Amino acid sequence: MNSEIQTTRPLVVRKRSPVLSYLSLFTSLSTLLCCALPSLLVLLGLGATVASVLASAPWLVALSRHKGWVFSIAGALIGLSFVQTYAIAPRLRGGEACAADDPSACDTATRVGRVVLWTSAAIYLVGCFVAFALGPILARWDQ
Repeated sequence: MNSEIQTTRPLVVRKRSPVLSYLSLFTSLSTLLCCALPSLLVLLGLGATVASVLASAPWLVALSRHKGWVFSIAGALIGLSFVQTYAIAPRLRGGEACAADDPSACDTATRVGRVVLWTSAAIYLVGCFVAFALGPILARWDQ
């Protein structure tokens, strides 16, 4: 009696950590709040609004003093999030479907994560333009 025992290896599914996506969104929003939004409000003639916001949230002044660091860290996190989303995560999955009860849930989560990533990248680019490029452009145009 030769009975074969069939062993099955459980499907190993590695869940993608959303921490990098949330950090990139947080840093892109912080660049927008500290540097881009106040510059845009002053450009639109709303200097009193900027003064009242800075009076109620004085930590924004510290962020704007170090905007080079803020934008560098935010850019690095957004870049790492792109690498993780488009290069590392597909290799980890190996083309396997996720082990959720509803396979469409994984597709929905991936789609939402990519929308958040591209939104944070767009916010970051707008913030970079307003914080670093808009002032020199307007100064040169005013001459």
